[in-house]
Amino acid sequence: MTTDESRVSLRGILRRLTASEAEIEAQELQRESAECGGVPARQCSRGQVVSVTGRLRTVVYTPRTNLPTLEADLYDGSDVVTLVWLGRRHIAGIEPGRHLTARGRVAVRDDRKVIFNPYYELDTPK
Repeated sequence: MTTDESRVSLRGILRRLTASEAEIEAQELQRESAECGGVPARQCSRGQVVSVTGRLRTVVYTPRTNLPTLEADLYDGSDVVTLVWLGRRHIAGIEPGRHLTARGRVAVRDDRKVIFNPYYELDTPK
């Protein structure tokens, strides 16, 4: 092992030792997203068709008089994209902590990135 390689590995070890759990989780989610070919959420912009991979943080059913909605925050380690299914009260497998890949066109609602009625694939539980 050369001196440069040992410095790099020592830096990596020190970084992991001093990083918080949230930072380590974010790095792992970003790595997994890149392996799946997903676009980092922070790079998504309005009107762009994207594939985002991450973990669901929250899932909320919002009863409305006209149209019920199911909303889930997908976190990929860089940013959050809110997934909104219109007219749905529950979707099997859509629950906090679940990994999934969502595809769709990004919109912006209340300064948040949103994908309405996304195509999605649930990842196998780890």
